[in-house]
Amino acid sequence: MADTLDSRPHTFSIKLWPPSLPTRQALIERMTNNLSSKTIFTDKFGSLTKDQAMENAKRIEDVAFSTANLQFEREPDGDGGSAVQLYAKECSKMILEVLKKGPVCKAEEVSSASPCKETVFDISKDKRAFIEAEEAEELLKPLKEPGNGYTKICFSNRSFGLGAARVAEPILASLKDQLKVVDLSDFVAGRPEVEALEVMNIFSRALEGSVLSSLNLSDNALGEKGVRAFGTLLKSLSSLEELYLMNDGISKEAAQAVSELIPSTEKLRVLHFHNNMTGDEGAVAISEVVKRSPLLENFRCSSTRVGEGGGIALSEALENCTLMEKLDLRDNMFGTEAGVSLSKTLSRFDHLTEVYLSYLNLEDEGAIAVANALKDSAAPIEVLEMAGNDITVEAASAIAACVAAKQDLNKLNLSENELKDEGCVQIAKSVEEDHLKLQYIDMSNNYIRRAGARALAQVVAKKEGFKLLNIDGNIISEEGIEEVKEILKKTPEVLGALDENDPDGEEEEEDDEEDEEKEGEGNDELESKLKKLEVNEDD
Repeated sequence: MADTLDSRPHTFSIKLWPPSLPTRQALIERMTNNLSSKTIFTDKFGSLTKDQAMENAKRIEDVAFSTANLQFEREPDGDGGSAVQLYAKECSKMILEVLKKGPVCKAEEVSSASPCKETVFDISKDKRAFIEAEEAEELLKPLKEPGNGYTKICFSNRSFGLGAARVAEPILASLKDQLKVVDLSDFVAGRPEVEALEVMNIFSRALEGSVLSSLNLSDNALGEKGVRAFGTLLKSLSSLEELYLMNDGISKEAAQAVSELIPSTEKLRVLHFHNNMTGDEGAVAISEVVKRSPLLENFRCSSTRVGEGGGIALSEALENCTLMEKLDLRDNMFGTEAGVSLSKTLSRFDHLTEVYLSYLNLEDEGAIAVANALKDSAAPIEVLEMAGNDITVEAASAIAACVAAKQDLNKLNLSENELKDEGCVQIAKSVEEDHLKLQYIDMSNNYIRRAGARALAQVVAKKEGFKLLNIDGNIISEEGIEEVKEILKKTPEVLGALDENDPDGEEEEEDDEEDEEKEGEGNDELESKLKKLEVNEDD
């Protein structure tokens, strides 16, 4: 079983998912309006009555929520941003499907109208439990209905025994030509190894030759034996776009098996290997998969015990993935040399929006190389995380220049470094002008005193829509805290907790802070995204 590696305290965690019930209801109302009011699309395809629109809007929202929730569960450490985007995209797509079908596509006709069929079958929401044959017969009955429209199934959180697997086998075999997304994460928990491997073999045979675009095998403690138990399925996949193998005990041998058993990755867009035991040799094997994946746009290899050699191998392999949008390599042991190698790759990414490089032992040299590469690239960075890298003020000017160049920046996390007041003031100045999308800054645990805290507060006080400033875990005096609160008195909610702040030693450097002071002077995101929901005929 894979160890839990990410044991450091991560204080900066903003969750955008799931949406609140009022938010979901508001979206249903907006979709109802889109389906029943005069727009270029209703002019073209016809509009629904108010009742028809409401019924379809409820169905669309429910299906989109289930789909997006599956996405969120695949990224347990993410902030939910990708789930929000998928939620809005799915709603937009299904609105157009309903309109194209015409006013006759009523909710009561779901069983006969193809675009209105239920597409997601999900048994993961109930209490975690073992499933045996008798319960499986009842639970999986909807999948046996003739002409059902299920394209996505989620068996996560329910542990299948041999009897239940044998019940599922013919059902899955009958659906393999229509299934697109299969989530088998955490589906053999608590089973003896021999039984668990046989269950995996059964599911693998049943789905062999399917046309899956997404496969999630996370949280199954696979190891090499488990990976090979799914070999029949993996070798048959020719259209795979997303593969999730998180928290699976993927050792170097298991990683080699993955590389060997996936013959076709030309269409692969998403590859996740969070929290495994891959190590350098395993990273070399995974880098071979990456090399064969030119369309890769979302790569996660975090908390996988990868050191310098593996980091360099992955960095070089990623050079082929010029469409990369989201890169997560957090919590590995890359070191400076791998950081410099990675910087050469980052300079090639013009589509990168999220980059997570925390806890990689980059130090100043690696951080400067990475910052310079990102600054000079055309990448529209929205999220930049470089926490816990032993970065000092020596790298501050390079990071500040990078940040200043990235006007799309929404979240900046430089926590658990040693930037101190001087570095903090430089970072604050870099976002002083423009940066209209910036909403989150984490500079906690950086040995910041009064001058640095004040510089940050003065900047964020001017940012309309700013959400959270985290400066906890520093050494800000009581007077400094009061000053920050005064600066932010119009928006006190943006200041994070200060429970771990330690003011000791503040007075010793009061004079220095005065000099630094002279130098330094000078509604909900989810709602915002969904309010901009548009029906896009190109989706």
